Amino acid sequence: MKKILFFLTAILIFINFQTFSQYLIGHQAITYIDSARSNRSVATHVYYPATSAGETTPIASGQFPVIVFGHGFAMTYDAYMYFKDTMTTRGYIVVFPTTESSWTSPSHTNFGLDFAFLVNKMKMEGNTPASLFYGHIAPQSAIMGHSMGGGSSFLGCQNNTVPTCMVTFAAATTNPSSITAAKYVTIPALVVSGSADCVAGPSTNQQPMYDSLASNCKFFLSITGGGHCYFGDNSTTCNLGETTCSHPLSREAQHDVVLDFVKLYLDYYLKNNASSWNVFNDSLNASPRITHHILCTTTGIDEIKNNSVSIYPNPASDEINISFFSNGNTFVKIFDITGNVILSEQIKPASGVTIKTMDVKKLSKGIYFIELSSSNFKVYKKFIKS
Repeated sequence: MKKILFFLTAILIFINFQTFSQYLIGHQAITYIDSARSNRSVATHVYYPATSAGETTPIASGQFPVIVFGHGFAMTYDAYMYFKDTMTTRGYIVVFPTTESSWTSPSHTNFGLDFAFLVNKMKMEGNTPASLFYGHIAPQSAIMGHSMGGGSSFLGCQNNTVPTCMVTFAAATTNPSSITAAKYVTIPALVVSGSADCVAGPSTNQQPMYDSLASNCKFFLSITGGGHCYFGDNSTTCNLGETTCSHPLSREAQHDVVLDFVKLYLDYYLKNNASSWNVFNDSLNASPRITHHILCTTTGIDEIKNNSVSIYPNPASDEINISFFSNGNTFVKIFDITGNVILSEQIKPASGVTIKTMDVKKLSKGIYFIELSSSNFKVYKKFIKS
């Protein structure tokens, strides 16, 4: 059954990709001036959906969400062309600041502020008649980054509710601390890591940032066997820092994982595509390529993968069996996807493996979450009512 679900999810992802892949790519290199920071120059490359490919070609009809993406330490914007190519053809404007690319003492603070500035600047461009982007900037936007750019994203998003959401790849701890800044980031966030990253290890970098996030809907996604540099295209400078690392996943395979999940996440938050949200959440559970954790109070769900708890059959039409190890009072609740409690029951004290059968015949078809809780554990699992 899991194989079937995974196969169906893969088909949905493919259909979703095909639906959005339609635009050619235009490009404009421009230097913006931030008067609020002593006229700081922010050199920028902007890629956008266009009527024809090329330099400053006319932008395509419609409004497009903006993604501001920050590069890694001593790297350049063109290390992320795979991401740009995918997202621009799907109807996004991808903005790369080229600032803070020096090997010596890059300013993480200024880099993060560049991200925040560019989000606001692109909104202004959308309202400026003389701009190439006049009338074409959607209200939604995202701040993103890899490594140093990922850590700096936290600095750019703290106390900042202008971006719709934030996404980071292998975020590295910054100075000032991105872990501390995360306490003041309240927008939705997706923190992506590689389990085999030995440059910015998840346990000392991305996991503490995720834990500190004040966001009411945050996701932590770990790519199994993923490395640090493979979040980008081939980069000599990044490869130097990874010479002693070993990670089994290929760059192409890691890009596939990144794009499969991130484009669904962004399609939901930046294009209000509800079906993308459903496929994204289904894929988290179906995909063998990642592990994950979520805390999303917009649905009331904190889902934790726990191999000691199993639910079967899944999908279920009449009854579900919940198997778990119990050593005391345990409570079970079933939530719908909006966080409403549909069923609630106390399970009598038991010792050892307990199997609880619940009648779900009256539930409408759809996705539900089960909460098991006792004095010493709380676990969430998803099941589908067929």
